[in-house]
Amino acid sequence: MTPEDVLAELAALRAGDLPTHGGRTLAYVYDSAVPGLDDLAARAHASASSVNGLDPTAFPSLLRLENDIVATAARLLGGTPETVGTVTSGGTESCLLAVLAARDARPVESPSIVLPETAHAAFHKAAHYFGVRVVAVPVDPKTFRADPDAMVAAIDDTTVLVVVSAPSYAHGVVDPVPPIAAACLERGVRCHVDACIGGWVLPFAPDAPPFDFSVPGVTSISVDLHKYAYCPKGTSVLLHANADLRRPQYFASAAWPGYTMLNSTTQSTRSGGPVAAAWAVLRHIGDDGYRTLAATALGSTRVIRDGIEGIDGLRVLGEPDSTLVAFTSDDVDVFVVADEMRARNWYVQPQFAHRSSPANLHLTVTAANAGAEDGFLADLRASVAAARAAGPVDVPAEVVAFIEALDPDALTPQEFAGLLAAAGLGGGAALPERMATVNTLLAAARPALRERLLVEFLGVLYS
Repeated sequence: MTPEDVLAELAALRAGDLPTHGGRTLAYVYDSAVPGLDDLAARAHASASSVNGLDPTAFPSLLRLENDIVATAARLLGGTPETVGTVTSGGTESCLLAVLAARDARPVESPSIVLPETAHAAFHKAAHYFGVRVVAVPVDPKTFRADPDAMVAAIDDTTVLVVVSAPSYAHGVVDPVPPIAAACLERGVRCHVDACIGGWVLPFAPDAPPFDFSVPGVTSISVDLHKYAYCPKGTSVLLHANADLRRPQYFASAAWPGYTMLNSTTQSTRSGGPVAAAWAVLRHIGDDGYRTLAATALGSTRVIRDGIEGIDGLRVLGEPDSTLVAFTSDDVDVFVVADEMRARNWYVQPQFAHRSSPANLHLTVTAANAGAEDGFLADLRASVAAARAAGPVDVPAEVVAFIEALDPDALTPQEFAGLLAAAGLGGGAALPERMATVNTLLAAARPALRERLLVEFLGVLYS
């Protein structure tokens, strides 16, 4: 195939994806709406895509780029001259490494991490990978913020790390970091602030709660560059208050006849492309640019949040501190609302009920949403009216009973095929345009069963 034919085929495939620009996809993507930024990032990425970050002595340019990025993040987040960091492939890897470093720094029997139940699932993944127990602490049922007293009470001799969010993804609220971090300092336990999604916005917010290294007791912070730093996908930063705290995250092995393996992250070979692209974007936008982008996104969030509160039947969950909003309804099926919004070319993210948090719709607002708030709210108002007229999804009671009776550890291929068929996903058919039925079926499943169902479904997709 000619290069032109290859690119044409790729463009045809991409035509079926959600839009990544224009502010109509309110999850997964982050759009600055800054002209020329994509081209700059692409050119910088291409200039270093063949460079291997495995050995910084072989490619010193990457060493300089990474140190510059870490220094920028540390300065933004209250770091000191002792603050160190690592550029990772994303927020999940940053969280994994924070847990790994904490576990290896304090060898205890049956190590545990204490976190609010609203903490990102990446920490559950880290616990699964590294053999660490999760002690999930209930949050305030109205504010969805961590309860400092309950968090402190959960710390014991096995605790290697305490996690707080700034903000939590599900509801966009910042946990009370100072009292929790102070207790960690007193007990000699590490305290990690997951600022993956808020770390490049909250420093520019005039009324943001304290959360960074200026808070005594905070030992590490994760912040994603491919979120509100508006860099291309594949870059995050994990900061540690000092080099001693970071050292256990490193891996070295001389137990084979090849080169001595030495890694700062979970990866060995790392393309220099994402690092170069992030460096270029950070330098181009600069502090003043990020201050403007943050103010724009925060302002748009306030407009959308106030507009949601004004729509009959909708209510915002908690008191969002940043650029994330979750809203629910007591008389309208939110899964149907999501489908109605999709029909109007907006993607809003369904979230299932969990403890005190009811089923809701999540919005990630970016600078690209500024100026389009009225159109979004008008379509949301129309979607709510359409969902109210249509009524909730009607799933036969016997199907719900069948799901509730399933054992996730004993799920058979036949049972899974039956569920796919019930959801309209059987026979190799394309994904349905409307997902309310699928989401309703998943909502009826216990969390462990939902996990198993989605794992099986993922296997069907990748086959």
